[in-house]
Amino acid sequence: MKPDTPLCVDEGVSPLLPPSFLSLLSLLIHTPSVVGAEHSFFRVLQRELELRGAKVTWYEGLLVAQGSDPYSMMFSAHADRHGLICTGPNEFQYAAFVAGARSDLLGNSVDEQLMKKIVDRFSSETVFAYEPWSGAYRGRGEVDKAYICEFRNNLIFILKGLEHLVAGTPVAFTDRLKVDQDTLVAQLDNVLTVAVLVYLFELGFQGTVFFTAQEEAGKSWRYLLEWFRRFGGTTNQLIVVDTSPYPDQESARQQHLVLRNRDANAAFNPELTAKLVATCESQGYSYQFKDKWVEARNAQLVAKGEEPGSLGSTEMGRIIAASGGLVDGTTLQIPTSGYHTMSETAPLASVVAFIQVLASLTDLHFSV
Repeated sequence: MKPDTPLCVDEGVSPLLPPSFLSLLSLLIHTPSVVGAEHSFFRVLQRELELRGAKVTWYEGLLVAQGSDPYSMMFSAHADRHGLICTGPNEFQYAAFVAGARSDLLGNSVDEQLMKKIVDRFSSETVFAYEPWSGAYRGRGEVDKAYICEFRNNLIFILKGLEHLVAGTPVAFTDRLKVDQDTLVAQLDNVLTVAVLVYLFELGFQGTVFFTAQEEAGKSWRYLLEWFRRFGGTTNQLIVVDTSPYPDQESARQQHLVLRNRDANAAFNPELTAKLVATCESQGYSYQFKDKWVEARNAQLVAKGEEPGSLGSTEMGRIIAASGGLVDGTTLQIPTSGYHTMSETAPLASVVAFIQVLASLTDLHFSV
């Protein structure tokens, strides 16, 4: 079944992407999914997936959508996005830090450099509160200021207009999809690839898709591994999809798609990675291995006497490292700039390439 949903006015028009996909993406961007409070987003996902013929099952921290041939191909995307959580009277903290229990109280404090990077990122952004299970609206406000509390060594936000909230209430950043001639703009990590996986069912996908909670807090791999230990085969191949950050739009546009040989946790499945390479090349899409890009960049930093960066930690690497051979696979990512902001930008050509490659992998027809 293909829902006949009109385009929302904030989407704009793209000659490269179908109106039904843009409508779905706009809907999901409007639906809050703060890390640790994803339930209401899962409810919307369930509806949209079932409208497209998928069988949907809920587990703790995990929404599983399946077609008639569930083990033919498996994809995973994390469903959480950054936001705030009320932790006291007119006091709000970065939800990923709270969900990850990151504070000096447990000897797992947030890096001071990271806090300083975030403290001014959301200045004057509009926000809204919601009930975590139902998604019911609880009011609108604005970020007044953020500061690092010297007593708790943690990042505290002060909001205007949401003084009535009680502790435990999630607060999402107000967001809307913006489309111009060659980019999509919003807080895209990771609602963009979530929308693509839902759209695959509209194209006729019959495999399995996992939507995970709390990836931004480093917990999503646990929910996935629990499912595979209960329902998986002796070996399980998985493709984890996501966005991949670059310093600016120019560097993001240097390739259509991003692959990996490994991350900081583990090496990925070389055969499945090679299959993605072959699919990209057969479709005429360029790609870059992010681990090689990081290594080359690190060599330049070290030559300048600066500290090298990390290879990054992905859901795929975490589950490979923890599963003892039960699960392996690889990743496919869309390059973006403006990471973890309301202005994260993805090239339209990369989004088209991403859908086309996934469709080709699963023998589906997608044309623009």
